[in-house]
Amino acid sequence: MIVEKFPDRIIEIDQEQYLYFGGTAYLGLPTNKSFQDLVIKNILNWGTTYGSSRTANIKLKAYDEGEKFLASHIGSDSTVTVSSGMLAGKLVIDLMKKQTDCFFRFNDTHNAISIENSLPLFVNDKLNDLLLDSKREKITILTDGVPTFETKPADLSFLKQIPNHKEVTLILDESHSFGILGKNGSGIYSSIQYPVKRKIMVSSLGKAFGLTGGVIAGDFGFINEIKEMETFTSAAGMNPAFVQTLSDAAEIYTWQHIKLLDNLKYLDSILIKNNNIKFDKNYPLIYLLSKELVEKLKNEKIIIASFKYTKDAEPLNRIVITANHLKEDLDKLAAVLNS
Repeated sequence: MIVEKFPDRIIEIDQEQYLYFGGTAYLGLPTNKSFQDLVIKNILNWGTTYGSSRTANIKLKAYDEGEKFLASHIGSDSTVTVSSGMLAGKLVIDLMKKQTDCFFRFNDTHNAISIENSLPLFVNDKLNDLLLDSKREKITILTDGVPTFETKPADLSFLKQIPNHKEVTLILDESHSFGILGKNGSGIYSSIQYPVKRKIMVSSLGKAFGLTGGVIAGDFGFINEIKEMETFTSAAGMNPAFVQTLSDAAEIYTWQHIKLLDNLKYLDSILIKNNNIKFDKNYPLIYLLSKELVEKLKNEKIIIASFKYTKDAEPLNRIVITANHLKEDLDKLAAVLNS
């Protein structure tokens, strides 16, 4: 289906209007007038793009302001922005290859933080024995903040079982939790208090935060190492107008986050629990386990997200609630799902 306008809560297909519960604009920012005005103001000041290296002799204040906001919001020592969430993940993985003896992964970890020859964290529902042996080594654990097909943050309590002669780095992809979970949408990074040497967060900013780009968060030392990588120094940075907007839009993020949580709370109050629906009142993705429900929704002029993560996979069908949905939209959605 091809549309000719940004797909917000309503889209038009073949001159017919449908309710839209797809995409990743969780805070509803791409069509938010106040947010758009900030972006336009910053484009007029910083231009449409800045194709220079971040290490050039001319430094743009926009990066300082946006990255300081992100560090404060996330609860990390430092952050650095890059042109995409995918690049954020790849930079972190490339750096950690030189500092890691062995990588371990949760199942279905996003491609941004995947690496060949990584080992499964769990084997037969038990923590991999290689994490519990007497070998002294540096290990890196890869996980999404909220795993695919799940509606709750990854359970990281297994970290307490890993003996302290293993030096653990935790890499967390929060593309689908940053802006949504945590206080004011700060994500889950700051709430992780398990015994690890280092925790690193990467995230797209093109989802909840409505701006093309990515962020890496961590301690000062690690972020400085990222800034010294050739891939970073030889690439242009995130659009400075967008980075400036991150800082300028702090109040808008707060209000839109409140609206999103209100929508989720309301939907939870009217939706009948069903084994074919995976939903949590704190998370805006609802997974449908029934193909019939997808067709039923379409027949009622409701379009959801449906796509294949990999070429040979079954389609991933999920309903996305945003801050822009109205109570009447949620009423119609619930009526179909409840029937």
